[in-house]
Amino acid sequence: MYTDVRVKIPEEKGKVTRKKIRGTTYIYYQLNRVYDPEKKYSIPQSTPIGKVCEDDQTMMIPNEKYLIFYPEAKLPEEKKSSRRSACLRVGAHMVLKRIITEYHLDVLLGDLIGRDSGLFLDLAVYTIITENNAGQYYPDYAYNHPLFTSKMRMYSDSKVSDFIASIKKDQSVEFLNRWNENRDHREKIYISYDSTNKNCQAGDVDFVEFGHAKDDQNKPILNYSIAYDKNNREPLFYEMYPGSIVDISQLQYMLEKTEGYGYRHVGFILDRGYFSKENIRYMDKCGYDFVIMMKGMKKYAHEMVMANKGTFEESRKHSIRDYKVSGTTVKGRLFPSDEKDRYFHIYFNESKRTGEREQLEEKIDRLASYLKSQEGKMGYECPSALCHYFEPFYHGQGDERVFMFARERQDVIDREIKLCGYFIIITSEKMTAEEALELYKSRDGSEKLFKGDKSYLGNKSFRVHGSESVNSKIFIEFVALIIRNKFYTYLKDQMKKNNKSENYMTVPAALRELEKIEMIRQSDGNYRLDHAVTATQKGILKAFDLTERSIREQALGINNQLKMIEEM
Repeated sequence: MYTDVRVKIPEEKGKVTRKKIRGTTYIYYQLNRVYDPEKKYSIPQSTPIGKVCEDDQTMMIPNEKYLIFYPEAKLPEEKKSSRRSACLRVGAHMVLKRIITEYHLDVLLGDLIGRDSGLFLDLAVYTIITENNAGQYYPDYAYNHPLFTSKMRMYSDSKVSDFIASIKKDQSVEFLNRWNENRDHREKIYISYDSTNKNCQAGDVDFVEFGHAKDDQNKPILNYSIAYDKNNREPLFYEMYPGSIVDISQLQYMLEKTEGYGYRHVGFILDRGYFSKENIRYMDKCGYDFVIMMKGMKKYAHEMVMANKGTFEESRKHSIRDYKVSGTTVKGRLFPSDEKDRYFHIYFNESKRTGEREQLEEKIDRLASYLKSQEGKMGYECPSALCHYFEPFYHGQGDERVFMFARERQDVIDREIKLCGYFIIITSEKMTAEEALELYKSRDGSEKLFKGDKSYLGNKSFRVHGSESVNSKIFIEFVALIIRNKFYTYLKDQMKKNNKSENYMTVPAALRELEKIEMIRQSDGNYRLDHAVTATQKGILKAFDLTERSIREQALGINNQLKMIEEM
């Protein structure tokens, strides 16, 4: 892959040679010489490191191998403006710029990052539009998009790499402090907190460890969590912690950080992974309310479901139509030493019951088939996990004991069948089953952030080396999530106003459609919109209070800015 910059052709005798292929002269770097006994002379082994510029035989355009052999060389950071594309994709940039301005992110990052804050924003927008976080492809994006950099400078991938390495952790910490300062700390909010992990093969990242990876079990990971304001639908802050630390252990540290950011009147919406006696007690101690999914169907949960089974499932009064479930609420204590009343919201979902029963039946069939294959084997011991569903029978004693067969524990299996379709949400605050489910389902916002992070921002794994660079990438990624999340909520609100769901009103589809709004450079040197805004594009722009006229005005501003740059 050739870069968009020029360098002086190295003058290293015996190492650098030229070779003309189909009219283009390439520069080769000699690796070694291999003696050919048949020809009786040495044949040079070389690799291309660039191609000669047509207008200057002393200059060349380097490829990615150039820096391998000349690591001390400095590639120019800025590309020449004449190399900008004659066709600029401007639609998505215009909409994302509106969100950046609304949140004053340009001002905030300008204070923290300085003159390179424009490049920071460009990298964030680049990850949103292209769904990629690889820095080496950023120059391709910069080539055909408007930019936030001063004078719309286009930088090489080496500059991007240097910039990411230069961002300090203090800057990301200060950003989170200022970002959370601007939230209204007087209102009570519910914070949805969730975590994921990312594969990372970087060699010099001190918090990357082997843990419970969700993607590739053979790679080390780091854990990454986000606190999301359900009320205002905004990401609040993020955390990074070593891959070996489990979610339950980290929650208490997050609660302390929440208080440090000034949040007092808050409740937390948590997945079942955070369910533990210690975490419940710690939230009580801090005075925080919570909404949490009960982990598993333990004996206590089983008794609660069975005590209320048949009292609400077929009642219209208990139907929660938005989620197609039935629900009821009972009050009780969470564990024997619990000093507070909790509210247990029991739900039943008919379609969930069918699916869960089929999964259970298939699981029992698989286990039974496996145990059948072990019959007659000497020394085989039925694992405890299988003994939960099967009663094993053996013949003989000691080392000569033979596994004969296993019989299903019908009472255990029947009990689990009766629990299919039921789930329990626990709240510390008194509320109805519908209110509790509505709060818990609001976790979709934070879950969509993680889906967007890994799938739509291309951040399933990191492509950097060193702790500072990983910190920087997550910082850029979090700002991208703020912008993309606002883009999502604008589209969602517009669909509610329209009272219908259009397939082009998802974030990926809307971005693809907006990317079709292009400006073409004509023979007089001016960029102009290639065509009128389509009906579909107007529908998307309406969600952001933008019109065809405002698009034309922004296009004129982009052209004027580029003309001034050309004339300087």
